[in-house]
Amino acid sequence: MKRNVLVVANWKMHGQLSWIEKFVKELNRGLALETAEHLVLCPPFVYMEHLYRSLIGTGIRVGAQNMHGTSQGAFTGEVAASMLVDVGCKFVILGHSERRTQCGEDDRQVAIKFELAKQSGLTPILCVGENAEERAAGLTEVVIQRQLDAVLLHAGQEAFSGAVIAYEPVWAIGTGNSATPEQAQAVHAFVRRHVSRHDPDAAAVMPIVYGGSVKAANARLLAEQSDVDGALVGGASLVVSDFLAISEGFMSAVAR
Repeated sequence: MKRNVLVVANWKMHGQLSWIEKFVKELNRGLALETAEHLVLCPPFVYMEHLYRSLIGTGIRVGAQNMHGTSQGAFTGEVAASMLVDVGCKFVILGHSERRTQCGEDDRQVAIKFELAKQSGLTPILCVGENAEERAAGLTEVVIQRQLDAVLLHAGQEAFSGAVIAYEPVWAIGTGNSATPEQAQAVHAFVRRHVSRHDPDAAAVMPIVYGGSVKAANARLLAEQSDVDGALVGGASLVVSDFLAISEGFMSAVAR
């Protein structure tokens, strides 16, 4: 069964209005029409509506880097799922390792956000992954299963229907040391098997993307793996030529 390929740009805390305008123009110039619908751009909150309007008619969709776990309230500085939807957002990254480690988000908080995102009409991109010490101790699958089970426990056995999972080994993010294609495939296959135990239909069609020092040089090799359906791209997504090269590398997976 064919799965949708997604290449997601996580711009993190980078960008300016003028930079976004230039980025979109250059991206559209170099982008094949059939590739646009497979791309998601996740800017900082303040640029989301501007980016959405800049992308109208291109087929490229907009995502958020985070959201709050309640629908509204006295939460200074936070953003609700409904607000994201209101400005054209379609996806939201949840549980990114930087949110887990720097902001103290735990599995339960991520699961609560995940369920609310789905209820609000957003497609959650759930990030899972192990750090260097956990991998060295042989705990990769234990850690990832715990992160997946938190969502299943909170949102139910069909939680991953219509969702995306991103495997992002923490030891690879921003280090330049990407997981090998074989390492990525092994974890992606484990994720799909685990989800399949609860919802085989969802597991069969659910995109599982890889994040962790993705670049043009390794995109095509990653795309050749049977359970790698795209990428969550950090630093390389800030350079149009690099992001285009990564996207083209993963488009080889569309036909499988």
